[in-house]
Amino acid sequence: MPAAGPLSGTVEVLPAGSELRTAARFRVADTETVLPGHYPGFPIFPGVCLVECTHQGALATLPAAAAGGELAAVESTRFTGPVFPGDVVDLAMEWRPTPAGSWQCRARLTTDRGPAASVRLRYDLPGPAAAVAS
Repeated sequence: MPAAGPLSGTVEVLPAGSELRTAARFRVADTETVLPGHYPGFPIFPGVCLVECTHQGALATLPAAAAGGELAAVESTRFTGPVFPGDVVDLAMEWRPTPAGSWQCRARLTTDRGPAASVRLRYDLPGPAAAVAS
């Protein structure tokens, strides 16, 4: 069953250099439903939406060895610059296997103004390895 999310737009997967270095893009439309309530009169795209952009981009670009992986943790976030309506957010993602058998996605998010965020997510695989990693 699909779940409701904070984004009304779609994360676009971009051509990437390899299976372990992937890329995506999100255009922050003026009509994003989260904008009117986040700093009324001075809309800023919320950090949780940047994490969701990263998650959607990660799910769309999971390496073959991580197929079936599910989000297990938001390991780290750092918001370094504002994102406004009309901005295009570019995501550069790097995938790494962990010693516990999970996969980590390290993402750098930027706009035309420069860095916007860094996000690190962990995806566990179904089965025995996931139970050990938790």
